[in-house]
Amino acid sequence: MTASTDNTWAKVPEITLGFWIIKIAATTLGETGGDAVTMSMRLGYLVGTCIFAVVFAVCALTQIRARRFRPFLYWATIIATTTVGTTLADFADRSLGIGYAGGASLLLALLLGALALWHHSLGSVSVASVSEPRAEAFYWLTIMFSQTLGTALGDWAADSMGLGYGGAALVFGALLGLVALAYHSTRLSRTLLFWLAFVLTRPLGAVVGDFLDKPLAAGGLALSRYSASAVLIAFIVCSIVLLPQKPAKAAH
Repeated sequence: MTASTDNTWAKVPEITLGFWIIKIAATTLGETGGDAVTMSMRLGYLVGTCIFAVVFAVCALTQIRARRFRPFLYWATIIATTTVGTTLADFADRSLGIGYAGGASLLLALLLGALALWHHSLGSVSVASVSEPRAEAFYWLTIMFSQTLGTALGDWAADSMGLGYGGAALVFGALLGLVALAYHSTRLSRTLLFWLAFVLTRPLGAVVGDFLDKPLAAGGLALSRYSASAVLIAFIVCSIVLLPQKPAKAAH
């Protein structure tokens, strides 16, 4: 296959229903996996963030250096962003003492800044443009900020707003439904709707993950974080194998 042919494909998957199923499972794993390291292993938010930041950096660099889309590598990098997003948001919200509102505001500013810089540098923030290293670097930086913001939003809704894990899951699920409705019934920018959905899947996964492993007294099911993470990993692997994993068509 020639280089010109390779460049007709982005190094990210097509945005299909299967993509969103795996994405939500990955964000839920990010919550249970991140909490397993910081809470169950008692390593703390800062150490957990450092560990997962190294994992994310290795995965992202390997992904950028890859010559074509590799499903397992791509989703491993997504999972790395969700785990580092979980521990980083918890560190900002709790260890730094800026609270959920402060953490969410800071992370929203970082996300919007990353998108603005990406658009200013390359002229597009569409996933279809992710076919060369600079675009990929912006893509993964933006995703990391979106995952961290999503964690903060999920905690804010469930805890500070008093919605609980079930109530927060319903709220974020309904918001995702509105985005899907807008996709099918309006002419709103597909790029805008993608990033809205991408951000919203993270707090949905965060509150579902918390619902699985938090104590009964806190409104959770008190499941083992290790066993919940193992089940989610198995589900993701099966989904990658069984659901179509094709690269998106690159923009020209």
